[in-house]
Order: sequence, then structure tokens, then C-alpha cells
Amino acid sequence: MARVAVIGGGISGLGTALMLGRRGHPVTLFEQDARQAGEDLERDFFDWRRPRVPQAVQPHSLLAPVRTVLRTESPDVYADLLARGAREYHEFDWFGEHPPHRAGDEQLVTLRTRRIVLEAALIAALRREPTVEVRGGHRVSGLVVDEGRPARVTGVRVGARTHQADLVVDASGRRSPVPGWLVAAGCRPPAVESHRAGIAYLCRWYRLRADGPRDPGQVRTGSAAPFALAGVFPSDNGTFAVNLVLSTGDPTRSALMDPAVFEAVARRFPACAAWLDLDPEPRSAVLAMAGLDNRWTALANEAGPVVTGLISIGDSLIHTNPTLGHGVALGLLAGQYLAGHADEIAADPDGYHAWTVQALRPWFDAQVTADRVNAQRLAEGSPLLDRRAAALAACAFEDPVVMRARAQVRHLVRPAEEAYGTEEVERHLTAWLDARPDFTPQHDGPTRAQWDATIPG
Repeated sequence: MARVAVIGGGISGLGTALMLGRRGHPVTLFEQDARQAGEDLERDFFDWRRPRVPQAVQPHSLLAPVRTVLRTESPDVYADLLARGAREYHEFDWFGEHPPHRAGDEQLVTLRTRRIVLEAALIAALRREPTVEVRGGHRVSGLVVDEGRPARVTGVRVGARTHQADLVVDASGRRSPVPGWLVAAGCRPPAVESHRAGIAYLCRWYRLRADGPRDPGQVRTGSAAPFALAGVFPSDNGTFAVNLVLSTGDPTRSALMDPAVFEAVARRFPACAAWLDLDPEPRSAVLAMAGLDNRWTALANEAGPVVTGLISIGDSLIHTNPTLGHGVALGLLAGQYLAGHADEIAADPDGYHAWTVQALRPWFDAQVTADRVNAQRLAEGSPLLDRRAAALAACAFEDPVVMRARAQVRHLVRPAEEAYGTEEVERHLTAWLDARPDFTPQHDGPTRAQWDATIPG
């Protein structure tokens, strides 16, 4: 069994450590933050300042692979997650009555919860796992690298001490120091591909009142204007987030940090207005996140691996702008693959690197493409021009066949060209358009004049 050192205690690090440990591998996880989630979820979420993890307080939708990996690898964690308040939402729940079942439909489930709930469930499981040691408050300061062609990583440095390992897993996130350590050790630099997203996120958290209304009725959770996107993220234990997405260059961005302005603007979008009309209790300030990019950091290229004895997962490997919600799903999928092949990866990482290109890279490329289109549209305030794409989006909420295709793409089951490219989907879309010959793509959010009128002068 390979001895494994994991750098970083985020979702990818925690999940990977647990899956490795349950296969019998001795694992030591190093996390520089001494605090762990779980003792008081509300205090952990709303009061814990985590500047190195800005996404921790942003809304999450945990896609099908998260549920599938947890139910397969750690059903106790999944049960704990639900017990702590996470809720399942099947994409066909929109219709009330589900269509006749097809193979794979059972996968199309979102877990509605805050990230902190998943963190707490994973940490609780790791505390019960005898093969895993979690060292909170221990910051890894470097790698132990043995010379060779390629060089081999044989452990990590923590202060004045070294910790030996057969395999080191970099799960330290999008600001990982590992590439710099490798260069300092004389290794080839990792191959980094980065694309600036040009998008800013602002969100505010609310809680439904125990004695108040709790159901907005059948309303979509997303709305759009030519220059902004808005959405609602129903979550655990009566919480939900209202989220606005706009160009980083939008001149009104700073004004939205005022909660009153944020809420007034959010009410211009039907999705947000329906939830805010439930008179929820505000639970947070307006929380911003920007400076986002899509980054692929490869520890191997055509010349082979940069080093052996080291691989990366999660945001250290593939960091994507969270518009499509891929991060946690891709991190746990990588952790599951690693756990199932740890001994061979420790001996030779080529197979792992090839798997990441085959299994994960296509979703990175899809995010880059989507972000390029969105960033340009939001910056320019461009109208919707693609009639077929707009029709697919609208038709999905009326036709279960098209909704199935939409859900398969959303949940990383099939790429868009496969899911939407079938004769069946084309037939249903054509019928839907034939019944609406005057269909024209349009937004349901405010005009620019309405938006600007809501912003104080």
C-alpha cells in the first residue's frame, strides 16, 4: 500500500484522503488552517473568515458526480450529508410528475447545500478513519525531491521536519505553491493554460422564516439581462443565496456591495423576486468574488511527467470559473480515480495524467468556451442572437426529453454535442418551434435603463 501525503484540506483533499484511507493506504493530510468545520455549522459558515478559500461562502450546486462518488465510496458520508440538511433535487422535479424512467435518469440529481455541510460530513468521517491522520494547523513549506530524469518527489517539508511518502497529492487549490517549488528544485515548470473569465460574482445569503412562507411555487432559479445573470441557490436548513453575475468592468459593480442596492437590483429578476417575496431573514453581507480564470496545470506534457511521486487534483489541476458548478464534481472524480489506482500512480503517474486529459479536460474546454461567450456578452450588453440555443433552453422547461438532454450536460454525463445532437431532441425542438412560429430570444431581466435607475446616483 502506498503511503500518501495530501497537501490541502479542501473538499478535494478531504474526499481523496478518505477514499485512499478506505482502500487501506496510510494517509497524512496537511492543512494550514487549524480550524475544522463541524462543531457549529452556522458559525462556521457565517463567521469563519477564510481569505484563502473565497469560494467557501459562495453558493454551490453539487452535481450528479458528487452524489454518485459519495454513494459509491462513502455511503455513510452521504447519509450524514442529508442528515445535516442537504436536499436532493432531481431535474425532473420541475414537472411534478417524472416521465417514464430511462437508464441514467437516476443520476440527474443536484445536492442543494452549502459547501460547509459537505466539509463537515467529510471531516467527521475522517475522524473515524484509522488509516488517515489529519494535521490541522500544519503548513507544508516545500517538497522533498530526489534527483533523477525525471526527478522524484519523496515527501513534504513541514517546518523543520520532513514527512516521507510514496505519493504526494497536491490539493492546495488554485493558488498552489507546488509549481514554484518544482521550478526551485530544478524541474521543468508545469504546463499552465490560463484564460481570464472577466466575470464577477456577488451573492447574499438569506434564511426562510420558520413562521413564514417557504415555497415560491414553480419558478426557475435563473434569470438574465443582456449584461447580467441572476440566480437563486436553494440550500440546506432553510437557507438560500441570491447571486448576481456581471462583467468585472461594469461601472455599477461597487454600488452592489450595498445590501439595499443589491436587493433592489436582484428584485428586477423574476427568479430572485419570487424568493425575496417570501420575506426571508438576511443572513450575510453582500459577498463578492472576482479575479477568476480557468486554469489547467499539467504536471506532464509530450516530454513526459515533470516529476514522479507527485500528482495534483482539484483546483490545483483544473480550476474553472464556477458558472457551471464543475469544481467539486471534478475534484471528487479525480480523487476516486486516484484512490482506485494509487499504487500504480505512485510508481508511474503517466496513466493518471492521461486519464485527466481524457476524462476532465473536455469539461475545462467547455467552460472556457462558455466563459468567452458570456464575458463578451455581459461586457457588451449583447442581445440573445442564437435562436436555437434560446429555444433549447426554453423548451427544456416544457419538454422532459429536452430537459433530460439539458440535465445530462449540466451533470457531466454527456457533452452538449452528444446530448442535444440526437434525432429525438431535434424532433421535439422542431415541434416546439413549429408551435411557436414567432418565438424570438429574449431576456426576462431588466433593461440597462431599468438597472441603472435602481442604482443610486
